[in-house]
Amino acid sequence: MLEAADYIGMVNAEIKRNQAERDVSSTSFEASFILGGQIGTEVPATFLIYPQGNYIHESAEHPFLQIGEIKYGKPILDRVIRPDPSLEAAGRCALVSMNSTMRSNVSVGGPVELLIYRTGSLEKGQRLYLSEDDPFFRSIGERWNEGLLQALNSLPPFPWEGQMDEGKICPLYPSP
Repeated sequence: MLEAADYIGMVNAEIKRNQAERDVSSTSFEASFILGGQIGTEVPATFLIYPQGNYIHESAEHPFLQIGEIKYGKPILDRVIRPDPSLEAAGRCALVSMNSTMRSNVSVGGPVELLIYRTGSLEKGQRLYLSEDDPFFRSIGERWNEGLLQALNSLPPFPWEGQMDEGKICPLYPSP
């Protein structure tokens, strides 16, 4: 996998240089890649390859890599993703992250593709292709919104508010 990341980085940097030499309008020809996989029985690896040809690897503290818009969906990943969730739980988290980014940034849109590959299986895995109006993808967003409202409504009140009727619950949208 290291050799593959080196090769992609080298080709990426070479193409960037060649395009820059031909360009007369100072256009930026850059691409970042996420390369992930497993060769034979080696440990799976994931790399974020930069336009300059260098790359970084996922770590135990940050077991994911992300390209593109990171302002809106990354906090979800930072709070939830650890090395031990099931692939399906990690996949749902990735979809929530994408949904949050799409909701907060109009320049980010569908479709969203998700591939779940099991270590050592050497099988193609489970793949989803989701448009923004896909019922499953829409349900993920709706449930996430409901969960956020429930979490906010269950936060304790400020000290000056005193006790609420329903224990220590401070509703975000109190009843009239």
